[in-house]
Amino acid sequence: MSRPSWDQYFMEITKLVSKRSTCLRRHVGAILVKDKRILATGYNGAPTGLKHCLEIGCLREALKIPSGERHELCRGLHAEQNAIIQAAVHGVKIEGATLYCTNHPCIICTKMIINAGIKRVVYLDGYADELSKKMIKESGIEVEQFKLEKK
Repeated sequence: MSRPSWDQYFMEITKLVSKRSTCLRRHVGAILVKDKRILATGYNGAPTGLKHCLEIGCLREALKIPSGERHELCRGLHAEQNAIIQAAVHGVKIEGATLYCTNHPCIICTKMIINAGIKRVVYLDGYADELSKKMIKESGIEVEQFKLEKK
């Protein structure tokens, strides 16, 4: 039996976190890691104490909003936002951390990632947001799509 690499280990945990999502369109998970330690996790869903889309339906579906557009028209927070917020609520410094995410961050999350001082993003699947890709590249943050390592 071979041990998973650190990236593989953290991406598997990220995929597990995504299973807590309450979004009807896309289940996304995110974790913040520094010095091989998990600092915070997040998944997409409604703010604490509010009804989830699972319970009341999806506003974006009802309005026929395409993926990657009009992020403000959604009850939910993104997984990356929730991970950053959880770190802030609990007083955990995330500057210099790596963000593992099941999807490439959108532009709103990208701006938060840049200002939070996150230095590396590892994502599993792409996302239709060209401005996000452009700005994260301009910021100098290391970004890589996770590829399953061959044995």
